[in-house]
Amino acid sequence: MEIEVPRDRSGSFDPLWIAKGQKRFEGFAEKIIAMYARGMTVREIAGFLLDHDQVEVSADFISTVTDSVLEAVVEWQNRPLERSYPVVYFDALGVKIRDEGSVRNKAVYLALGIAADGTKEVLGIWIEQNEGAKFWLKVMNELRNRGGEDILIAVVDGPKGFPEAITTVFPLASVPTCIVHLSRYCLSFCGWKERQALAGELKAIYRAETAGGCRQAA
Repeated sequence: MEIEVPRDRSGSFDPLWIAKGQKRFEGFAEKIIAMYARGMTVREIAGFLLDHDQVEVSADFISTVTDSVLEAVVEWQNRPLERSYPVVYFDALGVKIRDEGSVRNKAVYLALGIAADGTKEVLGIWIEQNEGAKFWLKVMNELRNRGGEDILIAVVDGPKGFPEAITTVFPLASVPTCIVHLSRYCLSFCGWKERQALAGELKAIYRAETAGGCRQAA
């Protein structure tokens, strides 16, 4: 739309609704990026904006908006880390990602660190076709190169070669299997009728605050 901005002799007039030089409404770019992050294609976003907001935008414009965050993404990926993390969780999430013109389900691997003050921080996100020791070793080296010097406890789901990849870079790290996978492994030794009762008993064991309390619950 064309906007005629009033002018005064001293040039002191500032529009409130649409600022001087502003080309997009506030929040419009964030809306496009949010839809793109959810796996919608460029043309699907254009169709949605036309149907719901009666705004016609080109595919090139949407691509320009989504590309504007790439610099911030690269900066986040390479940001320095804390020297030490008491606990780091390594796991994978299934998400929809646009790849070569189509949306596909892919595994996104992430590292979630717990700082000394209890705050949570996503240390990194990686997309890989195959999960293996070589891939996780690359992840560990990246965390080390970004300033991470020590991990006290690395919680994993137990894929082959994963603990060795962690201890190669962080030799002092303890690598226990996560509670969910340990519980599933324990429940596999009993029948379906007994699983609910056994799961309740296991909860009292792994929630114990001390080793003595754990033995007593067992």
